[in-house]
Amino acid sequence: MSEQQSQPMFSIEKIYVKDLSLEIPHAPQVFLDREQPEIDMQLHTEGKAIDDGYYETVLTVTVTAKAGEKTIFLVEAAQAGIFQIRNVPTEDLDPILGVACPNILFPYARETISDMVNRAGFPPVLLAPINFEALYMQRQQQANGQAPN
Repeated sequence: MSEQQSQPMFSIEKIYVKDLSLEIPHAPQVFLDREQPEIDMQLHTEGKAIDDGYYETVLTVTVTAKAGEKTIFLVEAAQAGIFQIRNVPTEDLDPILGVACPNILFPYARETISDMVNRAGFPPVLLAPINFEALYMQRQQQANGQAPN
């Protein structure tokens, strides 16, 4: 029984949209424009303990579409998840919260962003897959004062 209790455990308890916003500052005129907008995406992840063995990871995705200096739309989704993580070495916890959990959350955030943009009257935005391991390593290097590779 004690051997089973000491086995590493990882499970998804809940996946949910924590915050969602959409702005179309120049509506309705932007719907008459024919210019192809430039799409910019920003990501932010944050993980924290919320209870004994339970952690919340929030992946915030911000997508901005601009035509020249004019913002066509801005959509931001904070996709969150509650994960049960037990019997994992402390040094492995940060990579789980910074890589594994965002990898699970990203497809949900991608769908939320695409759906919101489509409901706003624009063609859906299809976000490319993200290498969260590379982003995590880059953040670690920056935190340690090293230049990214």
